[in-house]
Amino acid sequence: MPTSDEQIAQLFKQFMQAWTDNDAAAFGACFTADADYVSYDGTRATGRPALQDNHDRLFRGVLAGSSLVGDLEAIRHVTADVAVVHGTASVLMPWRSELPKRRLSRQTLVVVRTEQGWRISALHNGRVRPVTVPDPDAFPSRMSQAMSRISRRLGVGRPAPGIAQTSPPCV
Repeated sequence: MPTSDEQIAQLFKQFMQAWTDNDAAAFGACFTADADYVSYDGTRATGRPALQDNHDRLFRGVLAGSSLVGDLEAIRHVTADVAVVHGTASVLMPWRSELPKRRLSRQTLVVVRTEQGWRISALHNGRVRPVTVPDPDAFPSRMSQAMSRISRRLGVGRPAPGIAQTSPPCV
């Protein structure tokens, strides 16, 4: 019998294959009935019917003929019946032979064991756009710190942590 990790890996493959087949019903079948789906642009679909309808329109419209290609990165079990899954994937349009780097996305999925097997309960899809975090003494950090000090002196913006909020001045 396959392990939970093997079953989850198979679900991830089914998810990508359903997209590649442009099959909204098979895509929807990868999800629980009450699933949450957040697209790379922040659009949120709640429930299998909504996310399946969105993908049906996409597969028949702007994403017709597209493929979803990528890799499973990690599976972390929260309980025996719940896991957090990370994968990377990108939509390969039919007129392309290579993936543009700017289209790479990372998916974070919450998968749950159901009577029908593992299903996706929540998915958040975000573009991979790594940002370097500046050191506290780097120029961008020093500028932000200076702007914070100035705004506090001018009474603009939110108060610094630990500073009691006073009533706004009368105008």
